[in-house]
Amino acid sequence: MTAPVFLADGERLAGPARSGSGTVVLDGPEGRHAVSVKRLRPGEEIVLTDGAGTGVAGTVETVSGKDRLEVAVTSVRTEEEPRPRVTVVQALPKGDRGELAVEMLTETGADRIVPWAASRCVTQWKGERGVKSLGKWRSTAREAGKQARRLRFPEVADLATTAQVAELLRDADLGIVLHEEGGDPLAAAELPAGGGIVLVVGPEGGVSPQELTSFAEAGGQPFRLGPTVLRTSTAGTAATALLLGRTGRWS
Repeated sequence: MTAPVFLADGERLAGPARSGSGTVVLDGPEGRHAVSVKRLRPGEEIVLTDGAGTGVAGTVETVSGKDRLEVAVTSVRTEEEPRPRVTVVQALPKGDRGELAVEMLTETGADRIVPWAASRCVTQWKGERGVKSLGKWRSTAREAGKQARRLRFPEVADLATTAQVAELLRDADLGIVLHEEGGDPLAAAELPAGGGIVLVVGPEGGVSPQELTSFAEAGGQPFRLGPTVLRTSTAGTAATALLLGRTGRWS
């Protein structure tokens, strides 16, 4: 099994990342998780990342108390921002299916996740509830990024309106709107070699005609995944996996 990944402060990683040697202290909540939950001990391997593409592999050198360990750096790895970059616009699902969608999208390899307040969403993020829900999505992406051994965690953006989603599609090299009546299968879409792909996943009630019109005017093209209709919490993952396989990012 590969070494576990923990999120570390970028400033602490900067020196060892440049030199390829030295030690890094991991403490606070991440240190507590490493010591008290994962029960890492001296001699065990570990990977520390800033979540932005830089990671250092090392060996636990010392453990102090319940939340502090020192890591002796053995190697450094840097991941460039992948191309094409995949942004998934996820309409708000009901209940905890939002966190499920974020978890699976992160594990699959999405680069950015944008929560979307579609007109047919049953769930609405307002006031304190919205702040709390967004925090859960970001926490889920962070934990899933570590679980997936990623060095570059996906950004979870602020809640977007339909107009803001249209702007994302306008700026994309390829804008995709998943729709069960889409004219072409996503498996046959012509994909860009670089730049950015924006993938829009509608709510359980579907993307409204007005939203489809707005997205089409912004360059968003309707595509279907296949003969079956997936739930909003799983459709984005299936589509992202298809795109990453076709672009060569999984090669």
